[in-house]
Amino acid sequence: MRHRTLGLIMAALLGVAAVAGAASPATARAKATFAGGCFWCMEDAFEKLPGVVSVTSGYTGGRTKNPTYEQVSSGGTGHAEAVEVLFDPAKISYEKLVEVFWKNIDPTVTNGQFCDHGEQYRTAIFFHDDAQRQAAEDTKKQVEQYLKVPIPTEIVKAGIFYPAEEHHQNYAEKNPMAYGMYHSFRKNCGRADLLDQIWAPIPGQPKEK
Repeated sequence: MRHRTLGLIMAALLGVAAVAGAASPATARAKATFAGGCFWCMEDAFEKLPGVVSVTSGYTGGRTKNPTYEQVSSGGTGHAEAVEVLFDPAKISYEKLVEVFWKNIDPTVTNGQFCDHGEQYRTAIFFHDDAQRQAAEDTKKQVEQYLKVPIPTEIVKAGIFYPAEEHHQNYAEKNPMAYGMYHSFRKNCGRADLLDQIWAPIPGQPKEK
């Protein structure tokens, strides 16, 4: 029954606010912005999706102008590590991106994800229009209903997004050995097992390798 319930919920994620990001012409591009802990992890989750044009790692949601990685990672700037996803709404929906976001975080944690702790690693959906806001709010309610706990993930209006330094962009692709070591570190933190426990009942959800 739990499998069936979650399957229906995640199917609903794709149907909520179906116009989100789709009001522009088919040739237009839309933006989606998510904070889900370490931006390397989130970048890797989105960049291979069909319809995603680019994924940029960066900082947003804080007070400091033009922050550096060192400033953000040490805390105190108010910024979160985040990714800005440029996508083609004719090929992938905003709702699908939101689904991928939820399935790559532990939504029950405040100010942190797995081995990373602090407000800079908080989870958030930064909406760019009312349709995105509605989709984010509706899916958050559905996740709360499924997990039966309050979800601290913020849903806030997108502000200035500061791209991270170049060596942080496309990190997994440009640094396969270093990212492989980091990937092993994530597994040792329990990231893969915890994500599997939270989201594996979703039909077709692959386990993290």
